[in-house]
Amino acid sequence: MALLEIAGVSKRFGVAAVDDVSLSIEKGEFFALLGPSGCGKTTLLRMIAGLEIPDRGRVLIDGVDVTALPPYSRPVNMMFQSYALFPHMDVAGNIAFGLRQEKMDRRRVAARVGEMLALVQMSDYGGRRPHELSGGQRQRVALARALAKMPKLLLLDEPLAALDRKLRAETRLELIGIQERVGTTFLLVTHDQEEALGMASRIAVMNRGRVVQIGAPAEIYERPGSRFVADFVGEVNLFEGELTAGFNCLALTIAGFDRPIPLPPPAGIALPEGAAAALALRPERLRLCRERPPG
Repeated sequence: MALLEIAGVSKRFGVAAVDDVSLSIEKGEFFALLGPSGCGKTTLLRMIAGLEIPDRGRVLIDGVDVTALPPYSRPVNMMFQSYALFPHMDVAGNIAFGLRQEKMDRRRVAARVGEMLALVQMSDYGGRRPHELSGGQRQRVALARALAKMPKLLLLDEPLAALDRKLRAETRLELIGIQERVGTTFLLVTHDQEEALGMASRIAVMNRGRVVQIGAPAEIYERPGSRFVADFVGEVNLFEGELTAGFNCLALTIAGFDRPIPLPPPAGIALPEGAAAALALRPERLRLCRERPPG
């Protein structure tokens, strides 16, 4: 069952930032919005959070239309790239902040803070201030604070951008493990293909305000639906050519190649003979031979 449904959502800031986007995210899913800077993914995230109101379309969470609701009335929490921890509060105080705002009983607050500290493996750090923590530890505190109120949907806006490469790899694994344990639906926004491919169960690739492909990481990588997706996701070599008739198949004739390259027919796409086309070849699929292989 879909937890989040986005139906025909558009937003303009002079030009279209998000253009007629529709998608659905299942309960318990780790979903990623992937795209280059300026593609509209952060604007879409802000509309889900209630920080922006769509010009057109609807946002539904767990079957309830929340399009016009303010952020505090949505069962959503957001983890920002900057973490936004309160410097004058210790770790426990940061995690407890949202719970206290809801007038939760002190004992329940203390118990919930303890659960969250254990979840992110920081039970011994409750009395420390943010400036006494490493970048990875601050990131875990921000995650604990975001999960403390038990949101139905957690939005992650480039959460690993401030970490070094080694720490990013470690934190990716931690996020996956935490998401699996708590069962909360995660929506990650990132321009980092490695993050999206390594963490998400499904990915929506965005470009120029539109969703251009949705699929599992392997599908996005192995069967890109457009030249943009093939070129943006991972490393690829693109060879321009013209489609010609081969033996029981189409082939691509490429300048500089001594023979046409037979192509498997892509599912659901009609490729007329004589049309211009491009062959996308991943580096790991390339094999160099001393002699011409048979066939």
